[in-house]
Amino acid sequence: MNLEDQPAHRRNYALQLLAKAGVDDNARLLAAFARVPREDYVGPPPWIFDDIFGSGYRPVASTDPIVLYQDVLVGLKTEKGINNGSPSLHAAAFDAFKIREGETVVHMGAGVGYYTAIMAELVGPSGRVIGVEYDASLAQRATANLASYANVEVVQGDAFDWPREEADVIYANFALDHPPEAWIEKLAPYGRLIFPLGIPAIEKSRIGFTRHAAYLMIDRQAEGFGARFLQIVSFIWGESTRPVPEGRHAGLEAAFRARGLRRVRSLRWKTEATGEEWYGEKDWGLSFDES
Repeated sequence: MNLEDQPAHRRNYALQLLAKAGVDDNARLLAAFARVPREDYVGPPPWIFDDIFGSGYRPVASTDPIVLYQDVLVGLKTEKGINNGSPSLHAAAFDAFKIREGETVVHMGAGVGYYTAIMAELVGPSGRVIGVEYDASLAQRATANLASYANVEVVQGDAFDWPREEADVIYANFALDHPPEAWIEKLAPYGRLIFPLGIPAIEKSRIGFTRHAAYLMIDRQAEGFGARFLQIVSFIWGESTRPVPEGRHAGLEAAFRARGLRRVRSLRWKTEATGEEWYGEKDWGLSFDES
């Protein structure tokens, strides 16, 4: 991946994204963002941008793809609030992952495949990326968009059923109120997981999104699991038929309101709590103690 071989507007885009994300000295990530053409994934104009400051969707008064090379959310299915999300947010997550060539990545909520493609660039031909998308029409678009990547497979299905084999990296682009069992059990030794942990909105204007959420990173260690929050985020809420245990959202909301996110150090998994926790249930919890 040679940065100098890419068009100037994509090089500048990549440089600005990584700078905004606080990413320093990650040449492979820089080249990956510069290499993947965003217009090939979000579809033809007219494009619709989602204003992160709350004014809603607005059409873009241009058909020049260069307008896509900024830190903006591009609407994909606006009736559901599904976007191709903030590039700088994803850049920060990819840097935290430290994705290596040859690794296996599972991308939950792959959408139209733009960020799936960037991870495919990072794992290289010797690696593998599985994109899982619940929405059938988006999965179909992602399959077409990613057809040139021999190291990518797109499946349409429920992310709770994946991965079905060990994965080095699991990245979820929708919010949940707990880590699904498969995401923890199938995390390879020294594997990493990032997903938005939160609770759904109750405001009528934001139904389908989060009320409180933060990117949670979990890593499998020699013994146990490390855990830390990366940043506060706002995400679409994950669709699921799984029942929510009574009291979970009230307890999680209380934890978010009490703050303390930066003190989280480990994930307790299928063991009893022994120390102070930011939030916990019978089979899992986020502890202030090291794993």
